[in-house]
Amino acid sequence: MELKAIHENCSGCGVCRMVCGMENFREVNPSKAALRIEGRFPAPGDYRIHLCDQCGQCAEVCPVEAIYLENGVYLINEDECTGCMICVEKCPAGVLFEHKSMEVPIKCTLCGACVEACPRDALLLAGRP
Repeated sequence: MELKAIHENCSGCGVCRMVCGMENFREVNPSKAALRIEGRFPAPGDYRIHLCDQCGQCAEVCPVEAIYLENGVYLINEDECTGCMICVEKCPAGVLFEHKSMEVPIKCTLCGACVEACPRDALLLAGRP
């Protein structure tokens, strides 16, 4: 599976970020979302959605091999993760996140909650060709 953004449809509303936090942490806390929305001002209505493309670079740099591939998705083994945050620093898309209340980074798991909640169809979860 692959999460894709249709930037032209994004209004910057942030529903995807709110739902991501609720789905994964049971909190209404967009700062715990595993995606990022960039407003490209001064152009009105121009937004870019930054998503994990499951490239695996986070797994490559993890010194304790706490990030593993399962069914095409890189996941973090919270029991193995030391919280060094090297993966956050090295993520080429800038979509692994550190949160002050958590000991491990936040990473997309391709759950699809953001896709279902987006009111403008700016996100798509599709099978890889």
